[in-house]
Amino acid sequence: MQREIHQWYSPRLNKDMEIAVYGHYGFALLMFPTAAADFLEYERFQLIDALAPWINAGKIKVFSINSINSEAWLNNRMHPRHKAIRHQQYNGYVEQEVVPFIQTFTSQDTPIITTGASLGALHAANMFFRRPDMFAGTIAMSGVYDLTTYTKGYYDEDVYFNSPCHYLPNLSDENTLNRLKSSGHIHILAGSGDYEDPDASRRLAGVLASKGIGFDLDIWGHDIRHDWPTWRMMLPYVIDKKF
Repeated sequence: MQREIHQWYSPRLNKDMEIAVYGHYGFALLMFPTAAADFLEYERFQLIDALAPWINAGKIKVFSINSINSEAWLNNRMHPRHKAIRHQQYNGYVEQEVVPFIQTFTSQDTPIITTGASLGALHAANMFFRRPDMFAGTIAMSGVYDLTTYTKGYYDEDVYFNSPCHYLPNLSDENTLNRLKSSGHIHILAGSGDYEDPDASRRLAGVLASKGIGFDLDIWGHDIRHDWPTWRMMLPYVIDKKF
């Protein structure tokens, strides 16, 4: 498997940010880490190995980026307003730095599918729902799609516009809605076992249904817990069966 590590100084985040690239061809799979983890998390926990058949076959090219969650919603020493600002800066980093980087390794026309597990699922889904002109779909695993879950009661405009269960019900822009409706690749997965919250996925699915946006909701059994073996099964399954 072709593997490269890249790094550059992000002017939006005011720090060096790394990205791991796996594969040589295929649509782009943009991976958001869980919790306070880093760009090599999916490799360490063998999810990249689980995707190896599709990476080596040229079906997907994987881009795994760093998180700044420990500098935003997971930083208990930071004022909530500054957490919201940092979150928005991260959005700018992804949209204005990561996406052009991916396009240099693929092409302007290569679809970019976002994915992540746990807190990474919220980032992945939110990024796609905000910018369906930039991303072609999302694979969200074991996520909670209400950002206030992480804000400890804080709420402002930036929280609203990064919380899919808040802004999607009020979405009225026809261009954005049409892009979301035509995606064909909104895959929402959750288990029903320990530490999973399948109702969070059901709530997101209900919001999408109310807007006429198609989706694939897949709730797995009570033996499927919030852990890496789950995601090592889920993501290859979706890549194999849905793309």
